Amino acid sequence: MSQDTTAPGAPEGFVDDPRPAPTETVAVVQPSLLARLGAEVFGTFFLVLAIVGVALYTFVSQQNALAVGLAGGIAVIAGAAAVGNVSGGHFNPAVTLGAAIGGRTAWRDLLPYWVAQLVGAILAGLVLLATVPSSLPELLGQDGRGGVFVATANGYGSFSSLATASQGGTEFGLVQALLVETIVTAVFVGVILGVTDKRASVQYAPVVIGLTLTALILVAAPITNASLNPARSMASAIFAGDGDLWKQQWVFWVAPLLGAAIAGLFYRAFAFAPKQDDLLGEDRVVSLTDADDEATAAYSAAAGAAGAAGAGAVAAVVEEEVVVTDENGDVVAVEEVVEVVEADEPAAGEAPGTGETPKA
Repeated sequence: MSQDTTAPGAPEGFVDDPRPAPTETVAVVQPSLLARLGAEVFGTFFLVLAIVGVALYTFVSQQNALAVGLAGGIAVIAGAAAVGNVSGGHFNPAVTLGAAIGGRTAWRDLLPYWVAQLVGAILAGLVLLATVPSSLPELLGQDGRGGVFVATANGYGSFSSLATASQGGTEFGLVQALLVETIVTAVFVGVILGVTDKRASVQYAPVVIGLTLTALILVAAPITNASLNPARSMASAIFAGDGDLWKQQWVFWVAPLLGAAIAGLFYRAFAFAPKQDDLLGEDRVVSLTDADDEATAAYSAAAGAAGAAGAGAVAAVVEEEVVVTDENGDVVAVEEVVEVVEADEPAAGEAPGTGETPKA
C-alpha cells in the first residue's frame, strides 16, 4: 500500500505515489524465415568446411582427432557469434530437433532448417572436392577424387578410426556406434539448451558450446569419426561414393536425432519455462519509446481530475501488457491495458489508511 506523500502545495486529495508508472511497451521481433535459413546455410557450411576440411588433409584422422575437434569447436564459436542472433546458431539437424522438443524452436521451422543445413553441408563438400589435386587419389590408392573423402566419413566396423589404426586388427561394431553417437549428441544438445536458457548465468554461450563440441569429438572420434551432426555425415558420404559406407549412414541420422530427442525431453521435463528466447537469441526485445508520452499523459490527466474533484487520491497509473501466444509459445499479439487506481480520501478526523479516529 502506498503511503501519503503529498507534496507541499499540491491539490487537496492528490497523493503522489513514489512508485514510477511503467512507461515501456515491449514487443518481440523475429528475423524473417529467409534470413534465418540463410544464416543456417552459412553456419553449417562453415562448420562442415572446418571439420571435413581438416580431416581431409590430415589423411590419418585418428592421429589428428585434436585438430579436427578444435576445428569444429572454433567453427561453432565463430559461427554462433556471427549469426546466432539471426537463426539461433543450430547448424545441425539434431540441435534443431532437440530445441523443438524442448520448446525453444517452433515445429514449423524444423524441416526448413534441416534443408538449409543440408544445403550448407553439401556446398562445403563441393568446395573441398574442388580443392583435391587430381594426382592425390592415385597417390593414396583411391579411385577418383571422391575416394579421398572416405577417410573423413563417419562409420563403424572397418570404417572406424581404430580399425584403420590397427590395420583391421580390431574395430567397433554397430552397438558401440549407436551408443556413443546417441550419448555424445544428447550431452551436446543438453549443454546447448542449458547454457542458452534465459535463467542461465553464462555470459558467452558460444564458447561453452564450442569447447563442448571439441571434447565430445575427441570422445567419439576413435569409434565413428565423431558425427554428432547428420548434415556433417552426409557431406562426407555423398562425395565418398562408397556403397558399403552408404549402408551405414542411417546410424548417423538415427543416433544423433535420438540423442537430441532425449536432451529435449529432459530439458522440457526438468528445466522448461515459458518460451522467452530461441537458443542464441533470434527473438529480439525492442522498446517502443512512444509509450512514455502516453503513460505520462494518462497519469497527469488522472491526477489532475482527482485533485480538482477532491473526491479521491490517485494511488498509481498501472500500465500492463497482455502477451498473446499460440500453441507453440510464439508471440502473436501484444496488447496494452492502462488502469488508473484510486485510493479513497480518509474522512475528516480519521487517520490515513486506518478508518479510525486518532486518539488524543
